[in-house]
Amino acid sequence: MLELAEIRSGYGALEILRGISMQMEHGESVALVGVNGAGKTTVVRTIMGLNKVTSGRIAKDGKDITALAPHQRPLIGISAMLENRRLFGELSVRDNLRIAEDLGRSSTRGRPRFDWPTICKMFPIIEEKKNSAVSILSGGQQQMVAAARALLLQPDFLILDEPSTGLAPKVVKELFEIFNGLRNTGLGILLVEQNIRIASAMTDRAYVMSLGRIVLQVSGADWSNFAEDRRSMSIYLGVGLD
Repeated sequence: MLELAEIRSGYGALEILRGISMQMEHGESVALVGVNGAGKTTVVRTIMGLNKVTSGRIAKDGKDITALAPHQRPLIGISAMLENRRLFGELSVRDNLRIAEDLGRSSTRGRPRFDWPTICKMFPIIEEKKNSAVSILSGGQQQMVAAARALLLQPDFLILDEPSTGLAPKVVKELFEIFNGLRNTGLGILLVEQNIRIASAMTDRAYVMSLGRIVLQVSGADWSNFAEDRRSMSIYLGVGLD
């Protein structure tokens, strides 16, 4: 289980997260949704150790990991495809992924779930462009490299931060077909996304954020039909919230 309990965090004196509590199980697919400025990316950065927790607790499988440094999170099975990708543009696709592959191999607790042949099968463009510098790839291709890198770290929990942002609809469809296939691998997936229809199609339940707080939890048919429910969408949009 990955658990956040009453997390407060932000940027210096500016508090963004105001008592966030959420959890997800191994193999579960969960969405974190909200409009721009809700605090979703701050949640991701805080889970990954990039933002300091001012109060509260983050735990994985019952072990407190709140104080772990960012580079230690992948070593215990948590990886993320961040919104800004953070790829090494001057390096080739293969070299970018080799770094993650080596780290994943050293941290894995058994046979790697994802190896190079598996990654190339999932993302054929990676095999095709493996010797190309990442900087010359299209945005969609770079997003696939970022996703592959996160998987090669051999995570138990994978966080996808706004993976559809800035991509053409055709690329988004292709990328999310791949992500949807990951639901059968035993990974816990946290999808951070503004597009409700995409998010509800590939996750089992959701947390809805507004102004740094979780304002709603949704699952089952309520989540499947969220975009059609006027009351739920008003909460999502922040209409009428205190």
